[in-house]
Order: sequence, then structure tokens, then C-alpha cells
Amino acid sequence: MNSNLVDIITLGCSKNLVDSEILMKLFEDNGYHCTHDSKFPHGAIAVINTCGFIGDAKEESINTILEFIERKKAGKLKKLFVMGCLSERYPKELMAELPEVDRFYGKFNYRQLVKDLGAPEVDDNAYRRHLTTPRHYAYLKISEGCDRHCAYCAIPLITGKHVSRPQKEILQEVRELVAHGVKEFQVIAQELTFYGLDIDGKQHIAELIAAMADIPGVKWIRLHYAYPTHFPWELLRVMRWKSKVCRYLDIALQHVSDRILDRMNRHVTKEETYAFVRRLREEVPGICLRTTLMVGFPGETEEDFSELMDFVRWARFERMGAFAYSEEEGTYSAGHYIDDVPEDVKQRRLDQLMALQQEISAELQEAQIGRELRVIIDRKEGDYYVGRSEFSSPEVDPEVLIPAEEKVLRVGTFYDVRVYGAEEFDLYATVIKR
Repeated sequence: MNSNLVDIITLGCSKNLVDSEILMKLFEDNGYHCTHDSKFPHGAIAVINTCGFIGDAKEESINTILEFIERKKAGKLKKLFVMGCLSERYPKELMAELPEVDRFYGKFNYRQLVKDLGAPEVDDNAYRRHLTTPRHYAYLKISEGCDRHCAYCAIPLITGKHVSRPQKEILQEVRELVAHGVKEFQVIAQELTFYGLDIDGKQHIAELIAAMADIPGVKWIRLHYAYPTHFPWELLRVMRWKSKVCRYLDIALQHVSDRILDRMNRHVTKEETYAFVRRLREEVPGICLRTTLMVGFPGETEEDFSELMDFVRWARFERMGAFAYSEEEGTYSAGHYIDDVPEDVKQRRLDQLMALQQEISAELQEAQIGRELRVIIDRKEGDYYVGRSEFSSPEVDPEVLIPAEEKVLRVGTFYDVRVYGAEEFDLYATVIKR
């Protein structure tokens, strides 16, 4: 056991990852060494950054905590701390049920952890980080919280109201990251189109992204987690005009049935959803759309589900994820609806929806054969270099595989490639010799 080593384990989304990176930097500024998501933790201190979004995520968080409690009982760990969304939401319950944890921190007070361990001074406003991603890309969190209050979602209960970071602070962070070699930025927020509304009542996301694109050294900007209602269309103009802004948008639509959308409190209709997708594709030709859909929401009928399937056939999303409804205590749907769709029906619908998307993805991937793409190399894996085009976000999207025997490539460098093969979720390409 290394008394000066801290093992940090991050569960959940990339927004949690940013918090872990900030905490790692604070530890290192105070003389500690950190590992992140180590398969073989061996530090004297462990910090688990939890997720509390849905049932499966909460279960994973609890199981991870229990694993480290066993390490502590076995004398392999001196201090165990828990932070993040789960402990923000259930602090009293966790303290009562898991007394072996030395202390629980929430989503916003985790910097206090380093102070409690004796750090002389901690800047609560600093966004300096130890990046856990490859050196050439980083996640950039521009806000916290959400004001949308969808019926099924517990996130506003955990994170509170939407709070935008000052634009000046964000742009300074971008400059500092560029100075350390970052070329690609995944802009993340629970709802990025709300950016600025809490400051002066206006949406400033387009202005922010345009300013980011003008910073020397920034090569790619990719946008995650938007919302269809009151979408700021000027953002698409920035996407068209600024070549550094990837033609990529991650926007969770959840459903298309008018009845279900109303019950979900989504403030959008089926007709508006179709029109929204149509306009996105018209204004930015070739845009890659990633969405998330839900099946099994209370009251969802076979007719509602059939509408959703028809919508996916029509929209032909380049990227799509889906999940089955999970009742979350404290949400509007938990208090007002009965979770009346049987679990086996939810699973069948989920399987059908994903099978349809699998077919669509395979067809779209096949259509890429012969196309030239600009890719950035993330890593070498076995016999291939693994890269991504502007249409793929790290971890979740299809990758481009380039035979390593062809040429020595550099991680973090851009190359022009030609696609010669396709699978359901990956492309095969060769470097174009100019």
C-alpha cells in the first residue's frame, strides 16, 4: 500500500470525469500521486465518484463502494471517500448504511476533501485538471444543472438549477488546454442550449462556440447534450461557417408519440420533432446526429412504440442509443404515473429498437466505403491504429481502423484516409498519400 497514492474511480458520464480530473490536480498540487480507474488499485486512499442517474448506475456505484469497503476491511486501504451524484442525492441514507466510508461528499463540495486531508489552501473556482483522456482531446464542461424538469429525470434533483460558467473563464481554460497539447474539445453540459440564460436571459451558446473556434490551436469542437425545444438556430450557422466546429450534434429526443411526449413533459410535439430533424439536416448538410430514446415509459402502448419505430426508420440517425424506463423516486413520473409496462415488454421493445438501429447503422457504414475522411489517431491497438472522424465522439461512437503495417502514424495527429471496408460500428481505411 502506497501511503502517498490516491486511487480515483469515476462512474457515470463525462461530466463526472471532469470533476475527477479537477480533484486529481488538487491532490497532486498537495504532494499526492493519483491513478484513475486503475484495474489494480493499491493506494492508501480511494475516492469513488458515483453516478445516481438511473437504477443500473446506482447499483454499479453501490457495488463499487462495497468492493472498496472489503479492501479496507482487509487492510489494503486506509481511507475511503465517496463523492458525486449518488452521495449528493442520498447523503443521509448512505452514511447510515455504509459507515465504513470515511466521508461522503456531493456533486459540488468535493474540493473540500483535499482540505479535510490537510491541504493548506484550495482554490474552489479553479478548473485546472489532470487530464485522464489522451493528450489531444478533452471534455469541456460549460455549465451545471438543468431547468428542463422532464417527468422521468432525476438530474435536476441532484444538480439543481442550470448555472452557466462565465465565458471568459471557459475560453481561458481552452487556451490553457491548447497550450498543453489539446486539439479537440467535447463540449458538454446537461443542456448546452441553455448556456447563458441564467446570466442575462439570452442563449449564448453560439457566441461561445464561435469564440472557441477562433482560438489558435483548436482543431475540432464537438457538441453534446442539446434539447429540441427553443433550439438556438444560430448555433447551426456557426457550425456551417466555422470549419473547426464538427458537423455533429448530440440531442436526446426520447420519444415521438404526442401522448408520451406530453406525459414526459418534453414541451414538443411529434410534428415539431419531425420538422426539427428535417431542419437540422437541411441547414447543415451531412450533419451527424446522435440521439437517445426511451422505451417503456408509463402508459406507452404498442401504438406509441410503433410510432417510435417509424420515426427511427425515417430519421436514420447516424448514432443512436436507447434505454428502458426506470422509475426514479422524487421525479414527476414516479409521483403521478404507475410504472405499468412489464419489464419483459420493455426489454422486447428495447431489443426491437436497437435491432432496427443496427440495420440502419450497418447501411450507413457501408455507404462510407470509398469516401475520404479526415481522422485523428487516438491509439494503436493490435494490428491497427484507431482513429475518429469529425462524426465520432470518443468512447461511444464508431472508430476508423487503419492497418499498422502500412505506415507509422502518430497518436494525436490528423491524417486523410480513404475508407475501404465497413462493419456495423467501425470503418477500415488506408492513409491517402498526397
